[in-house]
Amino acid sequence: MEIFYYEVVDKYGNILNGSIDAEHEVQAYQRLKDKGYMIIQIKKKDKFNKLFLSFFRNKRVTIGDKVLFSRQLSAMINIGIPITRALYTLSKQTHNPTFRNVLEDITRNIESGISVSSAFASYPSIFNDLYIGMIKAGEVGGNLGETLTRLASQMQKEKVLKDNLRSATIYPFSVMLFSVIIVLAMLVFLVPIFEGFFPENIEIPFISRIVIFLSHSLRNFWYIWLAIMMFLVGTILIYFRTDRGSTVLEKIWFNVPAFGSLYHKTIITRFARTFSTLFSSGIPVIQALETSGKSTGSKLLSQVIHESIVEIEEGKKIGETFEKKWIFPPMVSYMITVGEETGSLPSLLDRVAEFYEDEVATISKGISSMIEPILLIFVGILVGVMLISLYLPIFTIITQTNIS
Repeated sequence: MEIFYYEVVDKYGNILNGSIDAEHEVQAYQRLKDKGYMIIQIKKKDKFNKLFLSFFRNKRVTIGDKVLFSRQLSAMINIGIPITRALYTLSKQTHNPTFRNVLEDITRNIESGISVSSAFASYPSIFNDLYIGMIKAGEVGGNLGETLTRLASQMQKEKVLKDNLRSATIYPFSVMLFSVIIVLAMLVFLVPIFEGFFPENIEIPFISRIVIFLSHSLRNFWYIWLAIMMFLVGTILIYFRTDRGSTVLEKIWFNVPAFGSLYHKTIITRFARTFSTLFSSGIPVIQALETSGKSTGSKLLSQVIHESIVEIEEGKKIGETFEKKWIFPPMVSYMITVGEETGSLPSLLDRVAEFYEDEVATISKGISSMIEPILLIFVGILVGVMLISLYLPIFTIITQTNIS
């Protein structure tokens, strides 16, 4: 199916703009004509441009924007306001101009006859698989308002989870960046000053020679260093964006002390919360598992889910299958097994998610308090080594002078 933008005139003389799904332009033309429109123009959508714009739009549409929008849309639908009217009203109320344009486009698409889920799916980088799947389930089940309430709650909890993860990682990265800046500043500005005090005939210690060499190369051949760093960073980023590279990076994350446990519990929380939300909304279990695996952002978890689905389709229970997978802690597989036996799987998954959310919050605080003194010691040692390497030649001069 292709999407075509159109400009038409209705029977009242109003000019309407929107988009329509069709196999080809002739079919789009006929569908609009059957609705009684007089066609002014029809233009095929530029997919690359749409994806390009959607990518940049997603940079500015936050989880907070989507949580507020979902809650407001749910409230308006629940009191009987038509969805197009609700979307139009919310588009005028939002303070985010990019999100406003997105909602206006979605409104036009729905008015043109496209389903609600298809209209939202036009912006995949803003509304993910979970969001689209939930909207589709609510649309089919006739409980879109209730589904949007669940979505808003899910996204709010995801935001809290991301904030906890960010608070645990931003401090060490900031300190490491600060350390690099300090060392570079000392090499570029401080080393030349000390070097002026060294006589030419003095024997400079090995560690001091290394520091002086680094200082000279940075000041005289900075463009080579810059090119090397850009090449290395670019190569690493490109590799880690491949399927194999992202899997390798994730395995590294799993094995990092403290952070590995934090990351593991984070993706398990996302999976449990998403699976519970989708399953309780009436989405088939296989589809719910696939979407839940993708929503975690973990390649390894998605692979394990994919392997598990094959076994589940052969007749095995979910808990029994997960029990054999290394990525699922024993508590998760046990709770799922109990949930399957008692018919209370969504509520037990919610309990699992709540438990691991608390664990993530506790680990985040623990990492921050534990890593702070370690990083301070690291920075102190780094700066101390630099200063000692600069003062060693001066101590050598003093020693040789006293001996003489």
